[in-house]
Amino acid sequence: MYKILIADDHPLFREAIHNVIQDGFPGSEILETADLDSALTMTLENDDLDLVLLDLNMPGMHGLNGLINLRNEAPTIPVVIVSAEQDKQVVLQAITYGACGFITKSSPRAQMTEAIEQILNGNVYLPSDIIRSQKASTRRSQPNEQSIPPELLQALTRKQLLVLERMTKGESNKQIAYNLDIAETTVKAHVSAILRKLNVHNRVQAILSAGDIDFTAYLRR
Repeated sequence: MYKILIADDHPLFREAIHNVIQDGFPGSEILETADLDSALTMTLENDDLDLVLLDLNMPGMHGLNGLINLRNEAPTIPVVIVSAEQDKQVVLQAITYGACGFITKSSPRAQMTEAIEQILNGNVYLPSDIIRSQKASTRRSQPNEQSIPPELLQALTRKQLLVLERMTKGESNKQIAYNLDIAETTVKAHVSAILRKLNVHNRVQAILSAGDIDFTAYLRR
């Protein structure tokens, strides 16, 4: 089904995440390693990897430098950080440096499974508490500013505004499709259009820049 590399120097956590993948994505091929050098080697030897789960603090990583090295060596393979780190600036930097998600090691099993599923489906995943805290800090630092210029929001259709509103609540494409009673492929098309119209590169940037929008005012038009 999927081919996934777990790169983490803690055997117990590797075993735990291995079990999460095995139970949530039966039939997947799971590779394991415990340091950055071997992770780089295995990534280059397995260009058909669907995902790399990368520990932020294992040997050779030197913080986010390891992520940058891995992205430079294998830019087409999605990488998600799995870490005990919960500082929102570190999380957002990881996304900026090319990670397609950030999963905290304290996440419940079901949440980890959902996060991995979202990422394998091409979405970017951030913990909902990180999104909420970033929105709050944005409001405190820019109380009278809106991150997205009004003219860009005016370019969104009503359905795209509804999808964006759901995105800011941390919902996956599948959840948005269910709540808006539309096909998941339609949601994906709307998300692509939203990113293009808002001039952002990924889902996380869209969510964070839209954190302080009064959607009611725009949906009334």
